[in-house]
Amino acid sequence: MDGDNIPSRYIKEMMDEISKYGTPTIKRIYGDWTKPHLSKWKKILLENAINPIQQYSYTTGKNATDSAMIIDAMDILYSGNVDGFVLVSSDSDFTKLANRLRESGKVVYGFGEKKTPDPFIVACDKFIYLEILKVEEKPETGNKKQKAPNVDQITPKVIKLLQSSVTACADEDG
Repeated sequence: MDGDNIPSRYIKEMMDEISKYGTPTIKRIYGDWTKPHLSKWKKILLENAINPIQQYSYTTGKNATDSAMIIDAMDILYSGNVDGFVLVSSDSDFTKLANRLRESGKVVYGFGEKKTPDPFIVACDKFIYLEILKVEEKPETGNKKQKAPNVDQITPKVIKLLQSSVTACADEDG
């Protein structure tokens, strides 16, 4: 989990969703835990047995957290002890990682906010928007039924991205 790019308010619903696909054996969240904006994670991490990984921001503008997460994911891949990965971020920096994990035969589930760039979304076997997991209860007014938002629509932009990805991966054998 990319603690710098995921709000803590989604964690319960996200963990419930992840458990539908299997039992998470390695649960880590990466960030610079000396930063005040990450302080609200402490209780949530304890409640969900998530291991916080400290990654200092050595310079501004560089994302050391992403690098640490990618290195650890590759170490886990080569350990051979997992069947799949869950990448939690709204950051396109994990697109290449998702592609690489899939090339190694691992299933990749992505979780992120609706602002997540399309390349990361399509690089995952399945991508779940955090906003749809966190549906707030609204008081009903009369007998009117509210229509649920359709989040599974594939936009022309995503179709073009998929087509270009398939074309780029295709070789002489198809």
